Amino acid sequence: MKTPACTLTSRPDLPASLETALVHLGRDSAAASHAVNPPLVRASTLLFPTLADFKASNGGCVFESPRYGRSGTSTQFELQQAMARLSGAESCIATPSGLSAIAAVLGAHARPGGLILLQEGVYGPTRALCEQVLAPLQCRVETFCSAEDLAGKLTAASFLVFIEVPGSLTMQMVDVGAVCALAAAQGVPVACDATWGTPLFFDAHRHGVDIAIHAATKYLNGHSDVMLGLTTGSYAALEATRSGCDRTGSHVSADACWLALRGLRTLHLRMPRHHTSALQVAQWLSLQPQIERVLFPALPTDPGHALWQRYFTGAPGPFTVELAPCSEPAFTRFIESLQWFGLGTSWGGFESLVMPAIPHHLRGLPVQPDAGRLLRLHIGLESPDDLCRDLAAALPLLQGGAG
Repeated sequence: MKTPACTLTSRPDLPASLETALVHLGRDSAAASHAVNPPLVRASTLLFPTLADFKASNGGCVFESPRYGRSGTSTQFELQQAMARLSGAESCIATPSGLSAIAAVLGAHARPGGLILLQEGVYGPTRALCEQVLAPLQCRVETFCSAEDLAGKLTAASFLVFIEVPGSLTMQMVDVGAVCALAAAQGVPVACDATWGTPLFFDAHRHGVDIAIHAATKYLNGHSDVMLGLTTGSYAALEATRSGCDRTGSHVSADACWLALRGLRTLHLRMPRHHTSALQVAQWLSLQPQIERVLFPALPTDPGHALWQRYFTGAPGPFTVELAPCSEPAFTRFIESLQWFGLGTSWGGFESLVMPAIPHHLRGLPVQPDAGRLLRLHIGLESPDDLCRDLAAALPLLQGGAG
């Protein structure tokens, strides 16, 4: 695992070390209360000492300056500033969830007759939003599977290219640099769901991404107790998204932002541990007879490994495995026998998780086919040896009969 570089440049007095930056960013308001942590400021009404100050508040950047509770307080502002700095971006917008951030970006670029180009294998709700909300509004949505495929689909009617690295469930890698170069040549912005890598492992903007979207619900918070989305980019790239969030009242609570600031303090400790543990478990699983293949770009055997090496400095916990053909009852026994893996959606917290990974085209089936069955594992902060022993005890159950 390579050591991630810090791209913080706007304050020359800030230490170059990312580890130090994570500890100290977003704490400016703490000094007034003589506290280590910044105060949690909840407010719906904000007061101004003079009429001139009140009028001036409407000229500030919405979501970055005091105006009204919906725009935020110092708590939201400090998280957004910290995330922008960590991402090497000018600006950040906090929203109530990762999906709300995705919806805000897609909605800001959707036009009747316009074209949004969506990478195959993106997060299921992202594709559902495009197909069930944007398409009925006469926004065209087409999918692509590679940079070469994208090259033949970019047109003058294209308003946005949306990618996710790696793709949800399939863990498919796309050539980020090539996609961004193609889009830039046509003047089309690229938005990327960059949740998996976080700014620690994936420097999205340096590789050409205009808008980076993070479900801070996951690694950035890291404690499985917050719903939060963070979107970074230049002021120009986020102008339409910011305006859309203001019009629709897409605002996040101060409590969620305060908790996320807490999570950032240990990001540089948690992510390398997720990386080493996930790699150990994935390598062990790849040798088991009940496993057909492990879909994890950090493995040299993965078809996306070279692209992962080019664009990432590490690989965190979630990955997908394809099981040898097994019945639904055997699959159920396997899942329910696991001791250290909780059965639940999401990932990025301290705990390990397991869930059936159902591709988009199979979502409507009541029972999944025995062959090609996928399973997603999130490797948490437990001992990887314990996790392997847990899986070793459960895997033989996949070979049992239907009874």
